[in-house]
Amino acid sequence: MAVKRIVANIAAPQPQAARLFYAEVLGLEVAMDQGWILTFAAPEVQARPQISIASQGGSGTAVPDLSIEVDDFDSVLERVEAAGLTIEYGPQQEPWGVKRFYVRDPFGRLVNILTHSPS
Repeated sequence: MAVKRIVANIAAPQPQAARLFYAEVLGLEVAMDQGWILTFAAPEVQARPQISIASQGGSGTAVPDLSIEVDDFDSVLERVEAAGLTIEYGPQQEPWGVKRFYVRDPFGRLVNILTHSPS
């Protein structure tokens, strides 16, 4: 038996409110829209399913609800700022090799936007 995929499910009274953040800011595509559920997806990438269990978020921060790795960190940061979203932490180059910032999605979930730094 092998885990093929892990999907984050976020309870929200109005799922359509997610479009600004997840589609327009992060560039995810709507893969499914049933009205009561919106599923966003990136183009297919090769990655292993992961789940992290943590007592803190690193560097003394809160544990984020989601961590989203992006390929163009500066572009996403610019879109977050243009959308008027509050950055709650960072941008910060962390000692473990990631550059990241925290922002909240429309439902109050703390999202860690990150990129792995070249080594």
